[in-house]
Amino acid sequence: MASIIKTEDLTKVYNGRVKALDKLNIEIEKGEIYGLLGPNGAGKTTTINLLVTRIYPTSGTAIVNGFDIRKNSLDIRRTIGVVPQDLTTDEDLTGIENLKLVSRFYDVPQAEAEERINRLISMVNLDDAKDRLVRQYSGGMRKRLELIAGLVNDPEILFLDEPTLGLDVTTRNHMWQYVKEIQEKLDVTIILTSHYLEEVDALSDRISIIDHGKVMATGTSEELKSNLRGDVIQVTVKSENDVEKVMAFPESVDSKLTEPNTVRLKVSNSDEELPKLISYINANSIQITKLSVQKPSLDDVFLEITGKDIRKEDPADYRQVMFNMRRLRR
Repeated sequence: MASIIKTEDLTKVYNGRVKALDKLNIEIEKGEIYGLLGPNGAGKTTTINLLVTRIYPTSGTAIVNGFDIRKNSLDIRRTIGVVPQDLTTDEDLTGIENLKLVSRFYDVPQAEAEERINRLISMVNLDDAKDRLVRQYSGGMRKRLELIAGLVNDPEILFLDEPTLGLDVTTRNHMWQYVKEIQEKLDVTIILTSHYLEEVDALSDRISIIDHGKVMATGTSEELKSNLRGDVIQVTVKSENDVEKVMAFPESVDSKLTEPNTVRLKVSNSDEELPKLISYINANSIQITKLSVQKPSLDDVFLEITGKDIRKEDPADYRQVMFNMRRLRR
């Protein structure tokens, strides 16, 4: 399948010393949902900003839909849609007024714009709210409106930068269904950045794990998980004195302290090693409060590759996002 985006040693350095992106090389195929997974500050948003020509690379380049980001920024912008982290729709306008405003920015003919806008509104179930002021929308409704605002110009590529940031779990799951439906019905290539593991796992055809501006691993979710070749046993102990004893379990392939008093043991086969671990715990008088076994997950992949637990990230609160947008508008 042909590549619709290809980066070539794409690098961005801020203030001559902060390397936000370091020789990024990824290739995205037409029609896929491609996930960029990483903690805050990993370089995900910088990658998006470079690919949509919002900022200029320090070195390297990228080809987006056949156009070079260094030379053809206007051509690129005509063929892409962008849904940024920050809320961009005007809360003093109705939902449909916001979408019509976007269509004018792109010079979409009026009849074509009206047909497309009505179709997009129905696709995300906002028919009953389209004539309401956006300030009256719930968080989930506002995010849905932001999502389709990025599709008004009928783009071939849609960039979603943390599309469910600050939403509760239920609303986030609903958003995932809308994203899948949009990709299937509109045949649009989607580049998704997120630090929600479940989101990237559920939506992405392929995933690149990014940390410190570098691609650490790329593949399908199953490919990344299968590379770990082992199971994980998590042991939580009562006393800090027992942590080192658990970490010294002789049958483990690897051991890490993931949080206070909790040790992550990687073993070749949990069915075989669990009885041995229990015997080891009893023989060493280790007091445990919790013990769990799990097959490799995307969380384990991330921890193995970066040495960090992405779940410790503190995502921005939706209310803070709203506050920032109101302050910006003032």
